[in-house]
Amino acid sequence: MIEVLSLSKFYGKKAVVKDVSMTIQNRKITSFIGPNGAGKSTVLSMVSRLLDADTGEVLIDQSDSRKMRSNDFAKRVSILKQSNSMNVKLTIRELVFFGRFPYSKGRLTEADERMVDQSLDYMHLTDLQDRYLDELSGGQRQRAFIAMVIAQDTEYILLDEPLNNLDMKHSVQIMKTLRRLVNELGKTVVIVLHDINFASVYSDWIVAMKDGLVVKEGPTDEIIQSAALKEIYDMDIPIQEMDSCRICIYFNS
Repeated sequence: MIEVLSLSKFYGKKAVVKDVSMTIQNRKITSFIGPNGAGKSTVLSMVSRLLDADTGEVLIDQSDSRKMRSNDFAKRVSILKQSNSMNVKLTIRELVFFGRFPYSKGRLTEADERMVDQSLDYMHLTDLQDRYLDELSGGQRQRAFIAMVIAQDTEYILLDEPLNNLDMKHSVQIMKTLRRLVNELGKTVVIVLHDINFASVYSDWIVAMKDGLVVKEGPTDEIIQSAALKEIYDMDIPIQEMDSCRICIYFNS
């Protein structure tokens, strides 16, 4: 379990995250939603130690994350940032090897090789593993980075807007894969999403942020309600039930 306790972040005098607290439940998909500038990515960056909090703390299974050794933290928590650019020429397989670094320190064992093979297979990349990253489509590249995260084999997987710049087909593939990681491998996934319908269909729990604050938090069915979404987005968003899923009709609101 990840506990976020009174996190705040300031840039100059401006508070971009204001005294945020929440609990990330194990073996679930928790989605962060909310308008641009709400503080979602900033909170995720502080939880993943990419960014220092100005106040508050993050507990990973009751341990203060700031006091954990970097290598121990990397075996518990993995992060996929919004933008992932590599200045070196790497194949997909070479990229996925990086996920094993907390364990292998660059000296891959047979167990590391097996984990890389499994991660490539999980993301349907085995046939493409010798292709270079700069030869891939956006969807293939994003799948490669997620395979690297899977190879890291952490309990907690944090993803900052992984669907950016992906078409519908690849976005659905990635969300289905994240659902499988939770259902089949018992992972805990935390994801920042802009499309509330992906959050509605695939999440177990939703944290809604606005102006640096958590304004709503709860099971998906409680948050995907017109009244709650009006408070979050300042829009009237009708909702329709389709195949037991709540779909938000926001394009003509």
